[in-house]
Amino acid sequence: MNSGKKFLAVAVTAIMANSAVLPAFSQATTLTGSINQNVVPVQSMQAQRASIDYNRPRPVVVNRPVYRTYAVQDRRTYFQRHPKVKSAVVGGAVGAGGGAVAGLISGRGVLRGAAIGAGTGAGVGLIRSSRTMKRHPLAKDLATGAAVGFGLGAASSRRGSTMVKSAAIGTAIGGGYHFLKKMF
Repeated sequence: MNSGKKFLAVAVTAIMANSAVLPAFSQATTLTGSINQNVVPVQSMQAQRASIDYNRPRPVVVNRPVYRTYAVQDRRTYFQRHPKVKSAVVGGAVGAGGGAVAGLISGRGVLRGAAIGAGTGAGVGLIRSSRTMKRHPLAKDLATGAAVGFGLGAASSRRGSTMVKSAAIGTAIGGGYHFLKKMF
């Protein structure tokens, strides 16, 4: 082979090697880029950075872990993140309405009845959403009946004996509800 063809072959080889190294180098610098303080190592993705060893004609590939920053956003609503608060608020709202009606009927005051009913309803909401009470359905129904009975007794009377009697009747109703629910 004459010297012109040898020079052409070396030049074409050098151009092809250079054209393969530059895109790999630019990709590595793009992937490694600047990083923030919140870095998370990703093991599955690795950038390849080409460096030239002049003793060998082909490039040497160096693998490095890639660090990516990301922010995790919780897109749930407040009540989805806090189910106990939701149970208490819904129970309080229902209880306020029931207590206001009980206070109106008994003549003890609508606002007083609504306040007592809101507290009772929040308690009932927490009882119904409790994990422990879900494992013990009879106790859950009895506690719910007792709380509702006590709240209605407190909203409609100022006497302690009436509140206790109402709680006892509510407990009995809660137990009856539990057994009827199991039968049907």
